[in-house]
Amino acid sequence: MTTHKIWAVDDVNELLLSKPLRMEMGIERDENGLLTVAVRTDLHGCKGQMLEWWFTFFETTQHIRWWHPHDHVAHHGWDEHWKKGERFIGASIHAVESLGSIPPVAAKLKFREASDFFDKQLFSQAIENKTISGAVCASIGFGDHVLMDEQGYPIDGKMVHLTRDTDFGCVLRSRFVLGASLSDPRTELSDEIGLELMRHCYNEFTYLSRFLPSLYYGEHANGEKAPLPW
Repeated sequence: MTTHKIWAVDDVNELLLSKPLRMEMGIERDENGLLTVAVRTDLHGCKGQMLEWWFTFFETTQHIRWWHPHDHVAHHGWDEHWKKGERFIGASIHAVESLGSIPPVAAKLKFREASDFFDKQLFSQAIENKTISGAVCASIGFGDHVLMDEQGYPIDGKMVHLTRDTDFGCVLRSRFVLGASLSDPRTELSDEIGLELMRHCYNEFTYLSRFLPSLYYGEHANGEKAPLPW
């Protein structure tokens, strides 16, 4: 039986590199049945700092329906660690969303420092070398009774979104690892869920890229002025 490393890479820090990896889009399982979902999305007109800012902006069901008009059902709010326009790391969100034909399910995400997942020095070098321009990292859980560790992090899965700025905008490399709270993820977590999550992620960030630049500049985010088209 062929086995695979978690995150579908030998070393999670490979995700900080700009070179192509052996899986940029698709699903794989490791020897324990944990499911990795990989997604690559081109965000035209966007930059990494815009994506990070978005997570300090959205706070209503209307906002997340802009983000994915089909799959996003409800936003039940951030906790007290979130500060609009300034901070999302350390904060938790409760939402309800579906994955295509898969019925809606409750979800909890608690956002983390990138250094919780990546080597701190290598991540700093990636920022300095501009192979990474932004990061959104979280522990995630699903269902009405999310299992959490002593620090309040959901234990079912992990999520990273890494941006690399380009001439056209930025490239978003997304990874999810799911099934850590299940006794047998190989049988309890179907490939279909992974494939629908891949499509969901690609669609939601494609939708986001179509309005995020105008919203970002309209809100005068980070004090930036919008470039004039003429």
